[in-house]
Amino acid sequence: MQNPSPPQPVRARVTVSGRVQGVGYRFSTLDEASQQGVTGWVRNLSDGGVEAVFEGTREDVEAMIRWCHRGPRSAIVKNVTVEWEEPEGLPKFEIKR
Repeated sequence: MQNPSPPQPVRARVTVSGRVQGVGYRFSTLDEASQQGVTGWVRNLSDGGVEAVFEGTREDVEAMIRWCHRGPRSAIVKNVTVEWEEPEGLPKFEIKR
């Protein structure tokens, strides 16, 4: 009997708009990504939005995307866009400045 192959990693680039800066969105994303076991990064954008890249199993990345629609308690998320990309094998999750 063969062992099932591990799930193929996926990568999503997510852009979030609304009241998402100054509300702890990046730090909450870091915490959530650590709990989900995904790698990637998050940063503020000059237009007031937040951009993040998530890599991991499809299930974990989709959980992060669902979380982005809510964000931390004080955020007001207006829109979330998702682009699927080729995974790069990022080693950890970090906040980019």
